[in-house]
Amino acid sequence: MAQVLEFKLPDLGEGLTEAEIVRWLVEVGDVVTIDQPVVEVETAKAMVDVPCPYAGVVTARFGQEGTELPVGAPLITVAVGAPASGAETEGSGNVLVGYGTSEAPARRRRVPPGQAASPAPAPRAAHREANGHAGAPEAADGPIPVISPLVRRLARQNGLDLRQMTGSGPDGLILRADVEYALRAAAAQGRTAEQPAEPPARVTPTPAPAATGSTGTRIPLKGIRGAVADKLSRSRREIPDATCWVDADATELMRARAAMNATGGPKISLLALLARICTAALARFPELNSTVDMEAREVVRLDHVHLGFAAQTERGLVVPVVRDAHLRDAEALTAEFARLTEAARVGSLTPGELTGGTFTLNNYGVFGVDGSTPIINHPEAAMLGVGRIVPKPWVHEGELAVRQVVQLSLTFDHRVCDGGTAGGFLRYVADCVEQPAVLLRTL
Repeated sequence: MAQVLEFKLPDLGEGLTEAEIVRWLVEVGDVVTIDQPVVEVETAKAMVDVPCPYAGVVTARFGQEGTELPVGAPLITVAVGAPASGAETEGSGNVLVGYGTSEAPARRRRVPPGQAASPAPAPRAAHREANGHAGAPEAADGPIPVISPLVRRLARQNGLDLRQMTGSGPDGLILRADVEYALRAAAAQGRTAEQPAEPPARVTPTPAPAATGSTGTRIPLKGIRGAVADKLSRSRREIPDATCWVDADATELMRARAAMNATGGPKISLLALLARICTAALARFPELNSTVDMEAREVVRLDHVHLGFAAQTERGLVVPVVRDAHLRDAEALTAEFARLTEAARVGSLTPGELTGGTFTLNNYGVFGVDGSTPIINHPEAAMLGVGRIVPKPWVHEGELAVRQVVQLSLTFDHRVCDGGTAGGFLRYVADCVEQPAVLLRTL
């Protein structure tokens, strides 16, 4: 006899509490297999295909396309064990945060009543293992511990074997923080990460105070606006940042770009040229391509430059990431910036395209402003801001002239370097903007 199981909208990570149904991938009466995507939803971060942990026949769907559902709301019901389905009746064990399958995998960590749980590996221990001072955990031959689709996609896109990890969540659940820590450790070592993850801090949300009757319009701080607010608040709370800035004559850079685009080949964007300058500067000042592990009291220098860039969309600010930007030329960077910008515009960026950045380039000049003091994109160590390029009076070769001038600002984490290093980075960037030949000499 078939058993009808209800599958609820899982916790997709990111600290978000709701998602919008974009497109159903199954109809009532369809046969589904374990881990088959059944619905496409949109969160404040990205579009996600949600897999069903059960195999059987879909008996009901809940919510129309365009409907926003809270985490924990029913998505579908599945009749498992039905003769018509010919499908297994067990769940995969790979389902989403907070939702188990019909049978808990035997290899998950269970703590008997009254017995204290063994502590998760300390950050320093995890770091020692990442450096080869301890053996990596053996791969389990059972189901992967319960994870969210965002976590699975992030691991898959970065070649991370989740079976080699021990999660810090309940019953060994692998959380996004575990995967991000493993990827940072792998980036620092230049190899595939297979080490235990640092347990993330647990935060119990405080209920919002009731309204006191004050006048005005209340706008819920949720979705992408809420995610941005949380990210920026954490940056300001944890990072002792400082900002330095300089005006630069960008006339020669603009001429160089015009000459490059006059050759008849693919057009080169100004953002791509600034990105090439950034990656060259980071090669000379690697302190700014790092992250800080305060638990281990270590600065982790990163070997690859994954360059984030701020993109304003109708849904709010997002920061897509160009992977291995230091290995791309201006033409390849232009193409990747265009691809990611279009994906941001239509809301199709994946979690892997929105995470893992090591340095951010913020071209706020597109908003018609000259300067700003950027907030660092936690857990990165620095952000370069670029204002608008406008004609201004400038002393050039000893004479007053009208030149194309831009203000550059660098906000940096004072824990990773002092002002001399930050000033050297910014001065090198300004020199390349003023004399593009400086960049050619250092490549």
